[in-house]
Amino acid sequence: MSDMRLIVAGAGGRMGRALTRAIADSKGAVLAGALEAPGSELLGKDSGVLAGLPENGIKLSADLWAMSKEADGILDFTVPAATIANVAIAAERGIVHVVGTTGLSASDNAVIKSVTNRAIVVQSGNMSLGVNLLAAVVKRVAKALDENFDIEIVESHHRMKVDAPSGTALMLGQAAASGRGIPLEGHSERGRDGITGARKPGAIGFASLRGGTVAGEHSVTFLGPFERLTLSHLAEDRMLFAHGALKAALWAHGKTPGHYSMADVLGLSDI
Repeated sequence: MSDMRLIVAGAGGRMGRALTRAIADSKGAVLAGALEAPGSELLGKDSGVLAGLPENGIKLSADLWAMSKEADGILDFTVPAATIANVAIAAERGIVHVVGTTGLSASDNAVIKSVTNRAIVVQSGNMSLGVNLLAAVVKRVAKALDENFDIEIVESHHRMKVDAPSGTALMLGQAAASGRGIPLEGHSERGRDGITGARKPGAIGFASLRGGTVAGEHSVTFLGPFERLTLSHLAEDRMLFAHGALKAALWAHGKTPGHYSMADVLGLSDI
């Protein structure tokens, strides 16, 4: 099979530049387009130079329809509005859409899932291989431990992150809830303040820290009578997310239409 031709959405941003570098370092994929928001001052700039690489001739453009004509997939770590706009075009073109965007609403996710009868979408709140393995372990531990063990999720990110809890924290919360056989909605506690009363049995707590340049730290703690178990993951560089997204795209190339996750990519969906 020839190299997979990939478009990087948000190519001028930090994650977009990391994705460009990951593609340049990889075997089996080539950069086919660099998408940026209309009106961006970076439009027309060389994507290779922006990523700290030699000039590659792929200029940043806002025209996804045109650049997707010869593409096989799009790597999308942008913002909800941009991702939803990209969904329709990726589905119309029949290309793989890897969605790593966080902060998506329930209606946004419904739009993404609505195209998967004809499109291939791989979506995850975190493309890290380690985090997705962590989620599988969290699900198994939550299933093994009863409600005598409270579940608390703590996440830390850089000061520029705009959504909280992080998509990864919510993914881990969903894994814990699935292990317990309960819906996360209705069992989630966030932003405790003031006289909150005693902790509700079965609740899954979230706390978010923001500051500095933290790439991402997540921990899930099970607090029981006289003992605690903490499972954690520390991201040292956002390149790990870029390589995970690239792995997902290559895995999805040629798959039948559907909505997939990194658990599918890693063979963890049965855990």
